[in-house]
Amino acid sequence: MSAITPLHDETLRNRLEAAMAQVNRVLLGKPRQVKLAFTCLVAGGHLLLEDVPGVGKTTLAHALAASFELDFQRVQFTSDLLPSDIIGVSVYERETGEFRFHPGPIFTGLLLADEINRATPKTQSALLESMAEGQVTVDGQTHLLPQPFFVVATQNPLDLAGTFPLPDSQLDRFMLRVSLDYPDAAAERALLTGSDRRDLLAQLSPQLDSSGLSQLARQAQAVTASGALLDYLQALLAASRRHADIRVGLSPRAGLALLGAARAWAFLSGRQHVLPEDIQALFVPLAAHRLVTTRGASGDSLARSLLADVAVD
Repeated sequence: MSAITPLHDETLRNRLEAAMAQVNRVLLGKPRQVKLAFTCLVAGGHLLLEDVPGVGKTTLAHALAASFELDFQRVQFTSDLLPSDIIGVSVYERETGEFRFHPGPIFTGLLLADEINRATPKTQSALLESMAEGQVTVDGQTHLLPQPFFVVATQNPLDLAGTFPLPDSQLDRFMLRVSLDYPDAAAERALLTGSDRRDLLAQLSPQLDSSGLSQLARQAQAVTASGALLDYLQALLAASRRHADIRVGLSPRAGLALLGAARAWAFLSGRQHVLPEDIQALFVPLAAHRLVTTRGASGDSLARSLLADVAVD
């Protein structure tokens, strides 16, 4: 078998831009959210899309999988879904007298966990090991997942009926939480007068494959973060741990996620160094869902408050 030939840097960049452009053609009027999704993918994280039904969450997941030629599986989370429905089950085979593992839909490149907060906490927890370590353990046997492995989960607002809030440990597995929100008037008119989104998804062509995605990840990891930039990042982490309205601040793992995401965001912006503006662009979608607040305070508003309080030296 011949080795995979890496793409030339200019070709890689052109294909990345083509992938972002075609996703933006499907998900109209959301360039920032699309860039956040690509940032998460390139940084090797997982993405939580939280919003009301019908604003394009599932469409974004399909478009990402098609653009990077990732195997795609969708699981509709419901209250009666079992962990084995996701990770798989060992079945006894009479012919061999042994148990054989039958992989579940989690063995894929991109898993769409649709309406994840409609499942019980027991079923939600089936994703913890896979999202953190890229593997699942069944009956004492560890099974590695395909790489890359990327979870896109959608979540309805918690005030809707039949939802279970995600535990802190599950939320921490998601690098970014993004809200698509309603389209503006121009984008909505284009949706009303344009082609069906399903037809557009069927027309998408792969711009990069898993090897190209790995190249992007390596180049993003090589983006420079100066000592002063790290000082600013650490100041934000420290401020979150001493804020009066935050019971549990950002962990070192959150800090690593913020740095990795900032490198990917800078890389997607065409730079080889991280700026404070990159941290600021990502801080709310990365930090808000990780903050354990007191007195019912909003994680989003507290994250914005931290950004306002911590100065860039």
